[in-house]
Amino acid sequence: MAFVITVAQQKGGAGKTMIAANLAATFAPHRRTALLDVDPQHTLARWMALRPPRPGGLIAFSDVAGWRLANELDRLQRAFDLVVIDTPPQIDTDARRAIRAADLVLVPVHPAAPDRWAAEGTFALAAAEKRTAMLVLNRAPTSVGRRFKALGEAGATGHTLLAACLGDRTGFAQAFEQGMGVIEAAPRSAAAAEMRAVAERVEEMMR
Repeated sequence: MAFVITVAQQKGGAGKTMIAANLAATFAPHRRTALLDVDPQHTLARWMALRPPRPGGLIAFSDVAGWRLANELDRLQRAFDLVVIDTPPQIDTDARRAIRAADLVLVPVHPAAPDRWAAEGTFALAAAEKRTAMLVLNRAPTSVGRRFKALGEAGATGHTLLAACLGDRTGFAQAFEQGMGVIEAAPRSAAAAEMRAVAERVEEMMR
């Protein structure tokens, strides 16, 4: 059965889709990986449409939602090693199903109080479903001092904070616009190094 990672956050613009895409691109060369897009905006579908033929590893894609979602989740879990789910920017029925199916819920936040506040509902839902949830600091400042402060503020929420973060770097957006993960588009960049660090921490949870 696949390990399921659900990326969820009530606040729009937190970077859910970018993180889901980059996680899939990072793991795809080593694991049979599928992306499931249950966000009505279908940004992941656009990313997949831009994706070059196998730039790093093959990623299967599905955007089944609604009443068919439970069966699709079951199919993907049986067919793949890893399933990454991108959810809507609100707690709706599909988001609840995606969190219920998760082995790990990643909750991205920007280094700002509104993002941290918005994460509370997602953590409450994960707790109700008895799922492991972790904050992921996204668009963190690149300067050491400001990043340390942002990590401290995220950690002060009382929620478990992933021991790696993603910086506020243009490389992520540039890679996404090409239908690629940053490790594929710019493998030697600082952004790629940060993405690998996040994936390594996630892999520790998978073990």
